[in-house]
Amino acid sequence: MDTTGRHRAVYIISVAAELTGVHPQTLRVYERKGLIAPARTGGMSRRFSDADIERIRRVQELTNEGLNLAGVARVLELEAEIEHLRSALASYESRTTTSTALVPLDRARIVVEPSSLESQTSD
Repeated sequence: MDTTGRHRAVYIISVAAELTGVHPQTLRVYERKGLIAPARTGGMSRRFSDADIERIRRVQELTNEGLNLAGVARVLELEAEIEHLRSALASYESRTTTSTALVPLDRARIVVEPSSLESQTSD
């Protein structure tokens, strides 16, 4: 678990509820439904991070737009997948642009197999 920055779990449930404007019981429901996953202390008390607070606010936005909790879970899942794919694409693009050397056109060789020409002309 990241203990620095926005993932540092510091807020108890009553503070998280006050910061987000929801009842503590609502936060427990969100956790049961898998919408949030607050950290736990040794005594099993919930601790919320700034990232958890942001996620709770996102859940509230989506429910205020009319989604039920199952719909919210799906939207959050898809948003996470999109973020993962964007990150993977950026990583791939940075690897290919730094590792691919471009050959000047005047030095490039193009090899054409006669069999591929025959199949194109017979169509």
